[in-house]
Amino acid sequence: MSRKILSYPRAPAVFAELRKKGKTIVQCHGTFDLVHPGHVIHFEEAKKLGDVLVVTLTAAAHVNKGPGRPFFNDALRAKALAALESVDYVVVVPHPAAVEAIELVRPHVYCKGLEYQDASNDVTGNIQQDVATVKRLGGRVRYVGSVVFSSTRLLNNHFETQEPKVKDFCRHLAERFDSRALRACVDAFARKKVLVIGEVIFDRYSTVDVQGLTSKNRILSARHLAEETHGGGALAVVRHLREFTPQVRLATVTGDEPWLGKLLRPYRKALSGHIRQKGGVTIVKQRFVEPKAEGKELSKLFSLNFIRNEPLDAKTEKRFLARLRKLVRWADVVLVMDFGHGLMTDPVRRLVEKQAKFLAVNCQTNSNNYGFNIINRRYRRADSFSLDQAEITLAVGRRRFDFEKELGNLRQHLRSRYAWLTRGGRETIGLTPRSACHCEPFERNIVDTVGAGDAFCALATLAAAQGLPIEEATFLGQLAGAQAVRVPGNAEPVRKATLLKSGIGMLTY
Repeated sequence: MSRKILSYPRAPAVFAELRKKGKTIVQCHGTFDLVHPGHVIHFEEAKKLGDVLVVTLTAAAHVNKGPGRPFFNDALRAKALAALESVDYVVVVPHPAAVEAIELVRPHVYCKGLEYQDASNDVTGNIQQDVATVKRLGGRVRYVGSVVFSSTRLLNNHFETQEPKVKDFCRHLAERFDSRALRACVDAFARKKVLVIGEVIFDRYSTVDVQGLTSKNRILSARHLAEETHGGGALAVVRHLREFTPQVRLATVTGDEPWLGKLLRPYRKALSGHIRQKGGVTIVKQRFVEPKAEGKELSKLFSLNFIRNEPLDAKTEKRFLARLRKLVRWADVVLVMDFGHGLMTDPVRRLVEKQAKFLAVNCQTNSNNYGFNIINRRYRRADSFSLDQAEITLAVGRRRFDFEKELGNLRQHLRSRYAWLTRGGRETIGLTPRSACHCEPFERNIVDTVGAGDAFCALATLAAAQGLPIEEATFLGQLAGAQAVRVPGNAEPVRKATLLKSGIGMLTY
């Protein structure tokens, strides 16, 4: 390894010694996926502002420029930078933002590209935090780089950063949907008032170390390592939507368990439609998983559901309908997440079908409701809907059929403006009355598919309610799904800044 490349733990001592010697430290930070002349000039101009130039790199696991990025791994990017005469030290930083990198180096001068003088060019919104951190540590910020190239544009045009069909889809879309249009559309979501109706589900992940089979009973034996609980079901969708609009409400019915209040506390502002049913059961889906292996999908061993398969009782249903009438009038968009666990009774479905200004439906099939929660047998209207391959197969009632044709038939049956079929790792089909699109998945490096369909539905619904063309709406849904599959279950919401950064990266040609 080059003497210029410092490990993250070792770096602070080296920089402290340089400061003790009176050296002026200059820092540049970024992804630097493909070093080009613009970078070289940027570094040379930065070096002139001090004695020592330190370049910090965002580690690959934290790069948010879209699926397939960074194209080069940490070792290769660090080696390329270390080969430059102007660069004195390189450090790979295991954090997504620059704050930790700045605190590591404590530079006298922190350099950003000239384009960042206009803070609106930073879709993450982090530049102001970076500037504040530099000033807090006694440094100053300078903007350099008289020659500008785009690594993303070079990579997209000349390297295989994506599967060919994904690249073709994005290149075609980019002809009319550039970064400014993307930002304008996503920012406009903040004006939408969204009501989510659906069951609260808590996803509990119990990590275990499998020890083998017991000698007497031949059952699987495992040692408990850790446990975490995520807000799933309708709660996960609320978390996604809140990243894009502050006006989100949830209508749901849960049990009255003593542990529930603490878990619902982060959602309290959205819970104007929440009813606790005495003696009811709040759904918990517990999955026993093995420790995550780097670069591999999460290995699930067994699932245990805490659930009660009964519709709302008459008294609770009456209370729930009363809440819904007010909330449906308030909402611009009603998104029904029908997990088939008893919340969406006939009167509830008929109310939203009749009164919702814009109705989106996601009617899901799972092991608990298989064959009983079929969209075209339960709903008469949906302005938009999304479903997966198992769900459309049940709706059609045949194993072999033309997916696009039958999706179109469902769209007509539900009088929908938008319809989507997500086919796992194969493709997503989007339809409107006048057009269709086919798009392969953006992300192939999958950790967990749980919740990916919900993330897709949340963003596709916002796009549909905004009236975006089917390609643009599908693109946004795919970006959300690509974020969701990179984390276990519903551990994180779809982040607006990450979605914008990924989307801009994929549309840069």
